[in-house]
Amino acid sequence: MEKTLLAAKATCPAYDRSALKTRIVHLGFGAFHRAHQGVYADILAAEHQSDWGYCEVNLIGGEQQIADLHRQDNLYTVAEMSADNWQARVVGVVKRAMHVSVDGLDAVLEAMCEPQVAIVSLTITEKGYCHSPATGELNLDNPLIAEDLRHPQQPKSAAGVIVAALALRKARGLAPFSVMSCDNMPENGHVTRKVVLAYARQVDAALASWIEQHVTFPCTMVDRIVPAVTADTLAKIEQITGVADPAGVACEPFRQWVIEDNFVAGRPEWEKAGAQLVNDVIPFEEMKLRMLNGSHSFLAYLGYLAGYQHINDCMGDDNYRRAAHALMLREQAPTLQVQGVDLARYADLLIERYTNPALRHRTWQIAMDGSQKLPQRMLDSVRWHRAHSSDFSLLALGVAGWMRYVGEVDEQGQPIEVMDPLLPVIREATAASAEDDSRVKALLGISAIFGTDLPQDPAFVEAVTQAWRSLLAHGAKATVAAWAQANA
Repeated sequence: MEKTLLAAKATCPAYDRSALKTRIVHLGFGAFHRAHQGVYADILAAEHQSDWGYCEVNLIGGEQQIADLHRQDNLYTVAEMSADNWQARVVGVVKRAMHVSVDGLDAVLEAMCEPQVAIVSLTITEKGYCHSPATGELNLDNPLIAEDLRHPQQPKSAAGVIVAALALRKARGLAPFSVMSCDNMPENGHVTRKVVLAYARQVDAALASWIEQHVTFPCTMVDRIVPAVTADTLAKIEQITGVADPAGVACEPFRQWVIEDNFVAGRPEWEKAGAQLVNDVIPFEEMKLRMLNGSHSFLAYLGYLAGYQHINDCMGDDNYRRAAHALMLREQAPTLQVQGVDLARYADLLIERYTNPALRHRTWQIAMDGSQKLPQRMLDSVRWHRAHSSDFSLLALGVAGWMRYVGEVDEQGQPIEVMDPLLPVIREATAASAEDDSRVKALLGISAIFGTDLPQDPAFVEAVTQAWRSLLAHGAKATVAAWAQANA
């Protein structure tokens, strides 16, 4: 299969792949990782003779992805999509691909204990950290964590596997690695550190102390819109490259990576591929989470309810376009600490990216796992506005849109397939409530999402309730249009 992919009409690896070393073990070989971190590493290998290669590991799900990789000598295609031009790249930096259910946990741990491994990176989505999004603390009652703590020698969670690998390295006198989250969470490195240390303390206090002293957890900010791969996506990739690739992925041309330069065993020269290495990622992280991800979630809930299947469909509605732009600049930008960034230009660029008709980024996909996303994308900004007595009406509308969405029935009475790790909690909380103001109160009572402060804040409760009433009475499209008319 390698010869077939290397013959694709694409930028193909011309470097010596045998010279690559598995210096990074990555947990979570999903579409985003393939289109983002994999591309940076491939550029470094192709243009700067980097020998940093990947060992890809899936812990839960994704067996087919690993099998597809094996069949094509660990090569895969990334296609950059624009309205009038698609450009493809065959990425060659994967040296090894494993799945714990196929290769076994011991083999995965041994791969993480190879002496040259300097970094273990993660794209496991917010829920993979088994933490409370409202507090950032490890949830010891999470079924995965509870099971791991009963059987610490056979962990299934990412935290459990990382701690088991570090325990082996410590016992063997090997240097530790850095643990780098590449997921969309505020202070993702700090969250990862907190979760790993909390788990380690439950298992072995001395090991936890060693990890605390010797392992670093750099924060990162990642940005590239990567829609879920569909049959149409794969057909388009085959059309432009001349080669079928079941592991292929498509994405927008834009990419950004801001990395805290805090690694204990070295790192690739990512800056040569366009990444920014900084002392403090958090201001950049907040900017992206609130302006991009916050507006994405706003459009996902209110767009889906209005019948818009894709983000670019929302951009075809001038009221939605204006509301998303205003949310970014009026309600999210004032809460940020980032310096030296033209936020008005950033907002304009985001709207331009959202309008890309080739992306077809589904509102349903972005709406997934909302309980894990709302705290950092909207609620932290709401808290800032409450402290400054400023307007947060669009944020309140976004929260109300989420509440309407997780009701599991759309405005036409059709079922919504809600994907959320807290869906059982949401259902239990709302079981006794009618579709009225009591539903708002019930959902606000979920402290894992809203904490204990916001449900006690009358101004917040009132703003969300008013938005909820409008969505019920008039629907999402009319509610957004009314906001646009009032703010013309």
